[in-house]
Amino acid sequence: MVVIPHWHPSQNYGPRKQGGHPRLIVLHYTAMDTTEAALQRLCDPQHEVSAHYLISPNGIIWQMVDEAQRAWHAGAGCWREIKDVNSYSIGIELANRGDHPFAEAQMTALEGLLRGVMARWSLTASSVIAHSDLAIGRKYDPGARFDWQRLARQGLAVWPGPAKGGDFLEDTAAFGYQMPADDAQAAAALLYAFRLRFRPMARGPLDADDRALAAGLKGLGDTSSAG
Repeated sequence: MVVIPHWHPSQNYGPRKQGGHPRLIVLHYTAMDTTEAALQRLCDPQHEVSAHYLISPNGIIWQMVDEAQRAWHAGAGCWREIKDVNSYSIGIELANRGDHPFAEAQMTALEGLLRGVMARWSLTASSVIAHSDLAIGRKYDPGARFDWQRLARQGLAVWPGPAKGGDFLEDTAAFGYQMPADDAQAAAALLYAFRLRFRPMARGPLDADDRALAAGLKGLGDTSSAG
């Protein structure tokens, strides 16, 4: 299915820096009460924030920034060796407060949009990440209610296979996670970010299931172009 978004331009963008081009797709939730309020915020120059796309719960897609341009959605953070994530990513906002499931029409629209973006930029499933993945301890979207396994079943994200547990820090770093500091607080923030995506109902200290899932991500973190 060809996805044709509604064009609703934002002034909040600029050129990609240092010859950057999309290597990642970052998924967000808006954390706002309505889609209309989010659309207004993402296009308001006073707020200096934007994304390439916004998807409403009923599946309507708005495009605010051309994919070739640098939208202002990721903020401070990094993924693998990428430190200026905005220059190397496409940002997709999902209208959701973060405390309820994502609507079926919204997920279907997201899947169609992802297929198009990934095809246009030759991106692999490992290119699709959460805002919480790259901004550890600072951002938590798209949150615990987002269905990553659904995307993975369609080749639109990755999910770890069964594996024998190894070194959690080494395995998560190999996948792409970068701790903001080397201390207990940062390690706890990393675990929380990891669980948001792969074990959202888990609580307590690092355990064998965390280590096994992290080990299962080996080889899945390559965001280089497909083909």
